[in-house]
Amino acid sequence: MPPQQIYPLETLNFDAPLFDLEAIREINPQRFEMEQLTGILHVDTENHGIVGFKDVSHDEFWARGHMPGFPLMPGVILCECAAQLAGFYARKYKLLAGDFLGFGGMNEVRFRAPVVPGDKLVIMAKLSRLRAGRRAEFDFQGYVGERMVYSGQMIGVPINKHGADPIGD
Repeated sequence: MPPQQIYPLETLNFDAPLFDLEAIREINPQRFEMEQLTGILHVDTENHGIVGFKDVSHDEFWARGHMPGFPLMPGVILCECAAQLAGFYARKYKLLAGDFLGFGGMNEVRFRAPVVPGDKLVIMAKLSRLRAGRRAEFDFQGYVGERMVYSGQMIGVPINKHGADPIGD
């Protein structure tokens, strides 16, 4: 049985996002193919929750090969959407320090319906537990229309650039 909806869908205004892609880029470091949010629609600082969306385009980097002739958004990318949304909230409202917010783990993830190009994916996340400076745990859900397409819990942990081995460059 799906979890209870975090925020009501009918209250969301897609015509007036609180944060557009440029504002998201001021907080989130992901770029190019790894940018997985289009806008932020709702922020609830009292209950530490957030709602955003992704317009799933026909030219997503995965669309050609996952699955040929029937492109399905990979579950790992769906989870990345939720992580970027929760990461935006955690960094914007200073729940955790660090240069980046990284995955610390995921629990109870369930995929309930496919997401395909042309869909508007609505993602919700709400803080369920904060361990001072060490980790933030969020419940998350994704919807296409009124249908819940995935849900779960994630752990975000702070990552610092200094002391880490650089990859690339």
